[in-house]
Amino acid sequence: MIDGMSSATPRLRIDPHGWTTEAPGQLTLLEAAAFAGIELPSSCRNGTCRACICLMPAGAVRYEIPWPGLSVDERREGYCLPCVAHAMADVTLLAPGALRVGETSLDPPSKGMA
Repeated sequence: MIDGMSSATPRLRIDPHGWTTEAPGQLTLLEAAAFAGIELPSSCRNGTCRACICLMPAGAVRYEIPWPGLSVDERREGYCLPCVAHAMADVTLLAPGALRVGETSLDPPSKGMA
């Protein structure tokens, strides 16, 4: 622990599903979700297409590019681009379109991670 900060790996929670996984700082939120078998909507993976845009009701992120494809208002309202965002603390994303690998949008949502 340095200067009162925890060395614990941040957690990523995907709501409304309630899925959680670790989100190590070297991975984007999109990559962390993918390693846990969670598919978030995405396309370009460089912060420009906005296909992955999610509301982030809790948490803190840093971006790997100086100004991702979000407006000032979207950032203020709590939106995030998981394809270029890295967790700095535990993060919650509202991503109703997320899927667990092997599920289809017609399957009932899983209630937890294995």
